Amino acid sequence: MLTPTALEFEEARRLKQEEVIREYDLWDDVAKSDEDLVQLAESAKAIDSLKDLRYKAEEAKLITELAGMDSINYEFLKQAYTACVSVNKSLDKYELSKLLREPYDMEGACVTIESGNEGIYSEIWAEQLTRMYIKWAEKQCHKARIVEKQDSDSGGIKYAMIELEFKSAYGYLSGERGIHYMSGNSENKLDLSKVINPDELKAGTAAVDVIPLFLESSPDLSIDERDLEITIRPSYEEEQSNTSPSLTIQHIPTGLQVRSTGERSRFANKLKALNRLKAKLLIVMREQGVSDLASVRSSAISSSWNQVARRYVFHPNKLVEDVKTGIQLSDLTAVLNGNIEPFIGAHINSRRHEIP
Repeated sequence: MLTPTALEFEEARRLKQEEVIREYDLWDDVAKSDEDLVQLAESAKAIDSLKDLRYKAEEAKLITELAGMDSINYEFLKQAYTACVSVNKSLDKYELSKLLREPYDMEGACVTIESGNEGIYSEIWAEQLTRMYIKWAEKQCHKARIVEKQDSDSGGIKYAMIELEFKSAYGYLSGERGIHYMSGNSENKLDLSKVINPDELKAGTAAVDVIPLFLESSPDLSIDERDLEITIRPSYEEEQSNTSPSLTIQHIPTGLQVRSTGERSRFANKLKALNRLKAKLLIVMREQGVSDLASVRSSAISSSWNQVARRYVFHPNKLVEDVKTGIQLSDLTAVLNGNIEPFIGAHINSRRHEIP
């Protein structure tokens, strides 16, 4: 029912864009022309997707009608259910994509997971969260690359960085930022029995940070080199593998710090870290509503450690509670297997009142 309406909307929007482009000389304002042409291309993609969705909806309707004609044909019923679920998921994804209108929403994403101070519990929990995001990307038919990782002696990790080089990854995952808190004991899915007594499992935390990964351009922000403190520190693993030493950059005025360890040269690590710092600063500027670095209030920068984003309870009752949106799910195993769409959808929908 919704697909034809959405298709009509996109086709009308494309016609309007074409009229606007025809009314002025593209060479008068190259930047605006480029923006209009990109929007036109996006409308064309949306129309193609919706036409495909309309075909799937018609197919689902036909299969459902055939299933209704023969109540004992369970194969038809199964096909009808699968087709309807596929159509609903596609339409949900389209609706969410229309809400991704904030700056940087269409960029890729760089996700960092850092274990808390609870030792072994947090380190294994951080490793589980890393797998969760990788599985989520796979379910979206995309690849997530672990570009940096620091293992711990417990079998978990102290730190991991994932790059998702596909469009809208930041828009989808920006709501994941914050503390992810795990609690429980005997009934857990973290394979902790290989390392410690499961009955002793108490709690663990991991901080998740998400910044844009610019796919087609570098972050548009100028930083004074005098405001940067660069530290180079080789690790044992890097010495053994002959890779370039870890490079950390701190922005002195704000105290924000980033690092890069995955590149082969010091220059490449510096460039990568600098781009991450710029992306982080752009998000801070956006949150504070300022247009230049000098106006950023360092005291108002909210650390991802200060806000709990989600709670995962393993025992006695399994429960995942998203603190930001209030969404609660009891299927903990499914969530850890990458099924975080309900949380993503709730976070994106919470922006609806902000969009004109």
